[in-house]
Amino acid sequence: MNKSFSVALLIGLSLVSSCAQKSSKNDYVVTIKTSYGDMVAILYDETPKHKANFIKLAKEHYFDSLLFHRVIAGFMIQGGDPDSKRAVPGQPLGQGGPGYTVDAEFNPKYFHEKGALSAARLGDQQNPTKASSGSQFYIVQGTIVPQSDIEDLKIDQMKFNTAFRQVMMNASNKPLIDSLNQVYMAGDMLAYKKMLFGLVPRIEKQTGMTVTKYVSPEKIKAYTTVGGAPHLDGDYTVFGKVIKGLEVIDKIAAAPTAAERPTNDIRMFVTVEEMSKSKITKLYGYVFPVEIKK
Repeated sequence: MNKSFSVALLIGLSLVSSCAQKSSKNDYVVTIKTSYGDMVAILYDETPKHKANFIKLAKEHYFDSLLFHRVIAGFMIQGGDPDSKRAVPGQPLGQGGPGYTVDAEFNPKYFHEKGALSAARLGDQQNPTKASSGSQFYIVQGTIVPQSDIEDLKIDQMKFNTAFRQVMMNASNKPLIDSLNQVYMAGDMLAYKKMLFGLVPRIEKQTGMTVTKYVSPEKIKAYTTVGGAPHLDGDYTVFGKVIKGLEVIDKIAAAPTAAERPTNDIRMFVTVEEMSKSKITKLYGYVFPVEIKK
C-alpha cells in the first residue's frame, strides 16, 4: 500500500477497552459521510485493537473534516491523515498520524475484497512487524479478477519467486528456462502463465519449498465477482467492511487527481453508533457469522 506513509512516533497503543465493549447482541456501525454520499461499515471483532482504536477516534471526532488524500482508480481510496484537515492545494500528504501504531492483526477470514476497510502502514523496511498506522486507513475498490487468473490467487508470489530463482540457477534446467523465454518473447502471456504454473510441482520438488497456498471458495467468489486487491492480502490488516455505499467508493475513485490527491478536496465525517445486530441486518442486509459457544 502506501510505502511513503509514516507516523511521528512508534509507541505502544493503549486504549480504554470500554470504548469497544458491547452486548453480544449489539455491535457498532460506522458511517463515513462525504459529498459523494455515505458509506456504512462494520468492524470485525477478530481485529479488536483496530476496532477499539477506530471507535475511539470516531467518538473523539478525530476523522471529521479530514480528506481522502490518496485516490487510485481501480485500487483504493485512503484517508485519516490529520495533516489533511487544513492542507492547502498541492500540499503533500500521507505522513501524519496520532503518534502511535497498532499491532498487525492479520486474519485469513478477512481479505481485500471490494469495500474492505483496512489499515495503512509504513513499508516493510521501516516496519518489519507490519504495524498499522494509528489513524490512516483505506477502502478497497480494486478490480475483478478474470477466471483465467484464478490460479494466480493460489500462488504465494514471494515464495514462488524465491524458489524459481533457485531453479533458474540450476544448470540442468537451462533447456526449460530457454523454452520459457521463447514463449515469453513471443508475447503469448496466457501460454507463458500456463507453462509457468505447470512447473509448480517440479519447482516444489527441486527446492523443497511449498509455493502454493489455500484459497477459500468464498475468497475466489468475491475476487471474481465484486473484485478487490488480492496482492495486499496478508500484508495489511483488514479490520472492517463497507456494507452499504459501495457505489460511493467508485465515485470517489473516479474523481480527478493530481499526484494521487483529488484536485477538489473530498472530506469525511465519521460517526459510530451501537445498535442491535438484528437491526443492522434488517437495515443493511449484513449477516453476522454464527457464534460458536465453547
